[in-house]
Amino acid sequence: MDVRATSPSCDTKSIPAPSTPTKRTPYKQQLGHYSPHLQHCLSNGSGSPSKEKSCDRFIPTRNGAQWENSFSLAPEPHNENNDEGREHQTYRCLLKNELLGAKIDDIKLNCDDGRNVLRTPHKRRLFHYQSPSREQEDHGYSLSPVSRKSQKLLTSPKKSMRKISRLPYKVLDAPELQDDFYLNLVDWSYSNVLTVGLNTSVYLWSACTSQVTRLCELSCEGDVVTSVSWSDRNNLLAVGTSRGRVQLWDAQVQKRTAVFDNHESRVGALAWNGDLLCSGSRDRFIVQRDIHTPPHQIKKLAGHKQEVCGLKWSPDRQHLASGGNDNKLFVWNQSSLTPIQRYTDHVAAVKAIAWSPHQHGLLASGGGTADQHIRFWNTLTGQPLQSIATGSQVCNLAWSKTTNEFVSTHGYSQHQILVWKYPSLQQVVCLTGHNCRVLYLAMSPDGQSIVTGAGDETLRFWNVFNKSRLQKESRSALNLFSSIR
Repeated sequence: MDVRATSPSCDTKSIPAPSTPTKRTPYKQQLGHYSPHLQHCLSNGSGSPSKEKSCDRFIPTRNGAQWENSFSLAPEPHNENNDEGREHQTYRCLLKNELLGAKIDDIKLNCDDGRNVLRTPHKRRLFHYQSPSREQEDHGYSLSPVSRKSQKLLTSPKKSMRKISRLPYKVLDAPELQDDFYLNLVDWSYSNVLTVGLNTSVYLWSACTSQVTRLCELSCEGDVVTSVSWSDRNNLLAVGTSRGRVQLWDAQVQKRTAVFDNHESRVGALAWNGDLLCSGSRDRFIVQRDIHTPPHQIKKLAGHKQEVCGLKWSPDRQHLASGGNDNKLFVWNQSSLTPIQRYTDHVAAVKAIAWSPHQHGLLASGGGTADQHIRFWNTLTGQPLQSIATGSQVCNLAWSKTTNEFVSTHGYSQHQILVWKYPSLQQVVCLTGHNCRVLYLAMSPDGQSIVTGAGDETLRFWNVFNKSRLQKESRSALNLFSSIR
């Protein structure tokens, strides 16, 4: 007899007899029989299409966040030498202290040395046991919301920012100063005397007395001045001419001491190395001579295919760098007749050459109008280091004697003077004032000032570099060691 359960409040339904268990259809396959909207609601756990799943808050997980990379990819201020750039740097250091535990307590420390460099994430242990540091113990009793290192960072004295005047402190007229990229007509001696070649004449200007003296006149010889260079040991001045001659003058007695006639065309570049004088010419040769030996005892260096327009000896006086209109940069030693290193990355004439006095073997070079790049080379390994596009013709380069900075002068089309930091290649200041290409550059003996010459027939003097540490020290009568030699 069947027994059926009845209830007055519900319909009577039959209870199916137990049967053997069957394989259940997967849930995702069951959803395939419904409409797309109902599938979305059921897959989200919602029983009704009109209801949506919600929660009270969202807490993101940051376990895998790489804060070091985020900081390194953050944009940098355009100029860190002003107050805004310094405040930005302080804020970055503060964030690194609080979020990364960098423990930076002095703004002088370069907390941005690792910027723009992606770091490998550190492996973190699940359990790390160590005794608490003194700073962690005292942090609980501190009323400041930041750590002790950050407090010291915020209370450190503010360093006075470097001020570079954008106006020249002196301007001299230079009539008939030639507007020729391949010439070198300005040089500054160790005795603080500036020389400039103006057409057929050579003039001397004393920075101490502002006295102007005409050293020589070549019009009677039918010649034109194409390069000038002071000796680094005495008052000898080398003068290159358009007829391929090199004249030596004693500036102190204003007398010519020697004439060398070893080139077939104009001499546009000169470089001294003690008593060794090198000259580069349009005839593509570099001539080395000792001024104390007979004129016929010379050494000719052949390598360039066009005019030689740049010559510079390394600070250790062991290597000579030469640049030419063939877009090549060569490095020679004192005994070789062929270059020991050849650099061919430039695509325009290489006149701007400068050896770093701070890093052994570091050489900088600049290209002409079609190149517009400043490139750096490791002459110890023969490898290129880095380069930067300047946007205009690079005419001259010179390193600071006291800091790891350099200055560049430019021609087409911006006619500007730029001061750079190395190795970051950040621009410190941009100086303008010349109306033509800034073709000539020389540095004062103390390394603080530079003089620039252009086709606008003016010489402009600028204060761009800091004093050396020895010059900054005050001479006090209480310092007993200042009078001891």
